[in-house]
Amino acid sequence: MPPTLPAPVLDLLMLRGTVTEAEPIAARMRRLRIEDDSLAGLTVRPGQQVRVLVAGSLTRRTYSIWRYDPSGAVELCVLDHNGAGPGARWGREVEVGERVRLGRPEGSFTLRPEAAQHVFVGEETASVAFGSMLAALPAGTRISGWVETESPADRLPFPHADRLNWLTRGATSLPEAIRLLPPAPDGGIAYVAGEARTVQQVKQLLVREAGWDRRAVLTKPFWTPGKRGLE
Repeated sequence: MPPTLPAPVLDLLMLRGTVTEAEPIAARMRRLRIEDDSLAGLTVRPGQQVRVLVAGSLTRRTYSIWRYDPSGAVELCVLDHNGAGPGARWGREVEVGERVRLGRPEGSFTLRPEAAQHVFVGEETASVAFGSMLAALPAGTRISGWVETESPADRLPFPHADRLNWLTRGATSLPEAIRLLPPAPDGGIAYVAGEARTVQQVKQLLVREAGWDRRAVLTKPFWTPGKRGLE
């Protein structure tokens, strides 16, 4: 049997909430809104994640926060994909009214609002974090980037989305697209996330070929092919 902890112990370690909305937001992405008084007044930076208990055990999966409502609500977007593990199955099957345990917002892959220019590079698993970051940027901000999806139907709706270059998987790859970037802008920040090997390749290209300062390239490897637990 999967390991479990008594409910009082979990209550000390994690927050609780109720799913109040569950709906498709893209072809393979489902938006979940989780509400509770305990979720009010949290410190949340655009791009952060929460860890959610799934599958009725201590199995945890990490999801970027799509939207946060300080009155007490967290919104997540969960990707449904081939070879889905417990996290993707939970995101597909959880229904309105179900109780959820989740950790506090965490992570350093976050928006740097002071940057002179923001460049986003990633795919579906990165687009949720990108959406929360872009929603926090004011009009007139210098924005560019490339986001790869399985099809146009997988593109998430978020502010400034029309200012990014959208790639369809199987055509130009993200590393190839990066070679089209102009030299590194002064004061710019690049956010690179998604599959671990691609993230590494993109960072190397930005630093070695486009002249980016390594410290100005923020990375977040969300998953690795064949490795369990990264969803």
